[in-house]
Amino acid sequence: MGQKVNPKILRLGTVYNWSSRWFDDKRYKDTLLEDYNLRRALMTKLSTAGVSDIEIERSINNLKLTVYVSRPGMVIGRGGSGLEDIKNYLYKLLKIKKNSKSAPKIDVRIEAIKEPNLDAFLVAKSISDQLIKRLPHRRVMAQAVERVMGGGAKGIRIIISGRVGGAEIGRREKLQQGTVPLSTVRERINFASVPALTKNGYIGVKVWINAGEK
Repeated sequence: MGQKVNPKILRLGTVYNWSSRWFDDKRYKDTLLEDYNLRRALMTKLSTAGVSDIEIERSINNLKLTVYVSRPGMVIGRGGSGLEDIKNYLYKLLKIKKNSKSAPKIDVRIEAIKEPNLDAFLVAKSISDQLIKRLPHRRVMAQAVERVMGGGAKGIRIIISGRVGGAEIGRREKLQQGTVPLSTVRERINFASVPALTKNGYIGVKVWINAGEK
């Protein structure tokens, strides 16, 4: 079960909360697609700030986004000018006139990630970026494990698969240190999957981090 189910989905309601919090029985598919486009656009725009996750909360006439980044200063800017730019960007993306009466109020909040080395997405993204630069995969994985365990994690598992190192035949490389109990609901298992588009094709990068009990 642990290999087939996303660890976050298995722990929803007990350890983790839903990333999208709203109810819409009439425009469900449109709202869901809007959430997807919002996340994809913001992840691309704020990639240099180390964005990890985006939570979306909707009410009748309000749209609240909580963006978790490792470098919040790059997003907020001087005097909060960066936040205003993001709001204007979102209004343009959603094709909504900012000053119209029917326009929903967009509230953007920036949350700093206290320990980036315990965030599975940031670790996987770092490994992916280094693989794209054609750095030795074993060294990249070993350095990532060292950083994560040094950050206070109880365990980490990294799996990369594909044409690793430009090999003719795809293979799977795994590195684990500590304990990563995927079926124990009490443990905070942070999981992320980030593809790396190399010269020889895609290499899949999966990272599990055990941050201990909540």
